[in-house]
Formats: sequence, structure tokens, C-alpha cells
Amino acid sequence: MKQENFTYIVECSDGTLYTGWTTDLAHRVKTHNAGKGAKYTKSRRPVRLVYFEKFSTKQEAMRREWEIKQLKREDKKKMVDGFRIEEF
Repeated sequence: MKQENFTYIVECSDGTLYTGWTTDLAHRVKTHNAGKGAKYTKSRRPVRLVYFEKFSTKQEAMRREWEIKQLKREDKKKMVDGFRIEEF
């Protein structure tokens, strides 16, 4: 079975956005909300998944994470606002 790789954005309880990458979206969001995720999200719980993209390789997901992190907040908000999370 081929592993999926995701670049994702979560919205923190203070309204800030955090971008990361993972191979398991549901588990990663649970990890963030358990306070065991990134240092940034630890004090900003709960977080809510608001955006993701799927990639076939880790390198692609990491590259996209870096690209998103270079965007201004308003550009990230446009991405998030135009995205509907169905099923992951």
C-alpha cells in the first residue's frame, strides 16, 4: 500500500494558523490537541483542521509546507476560506 503524505493547516484556539505535514491527518490533529504536537500549538489548543493537500511523496508535502509558510496570513486565510473539508 502506498503511503499518503499531507500538508495541512490547523486553526488554533487563538485564531492563528499552523502549517505542517504528516502521513496521518487524523492522528496528527489528535496529537496536536493532546499537547504532544508542535511546540507552537501546545499552548493554543484546541486546534481544528481547516485545510489539507495530499501528495504521493514526503518531499512534495514538505516542499508545499515550506511554500505555504512563506505566504502572508491573508493569503493563507483565502486558501482556508475557499476549502471544504469533506472526508480525509
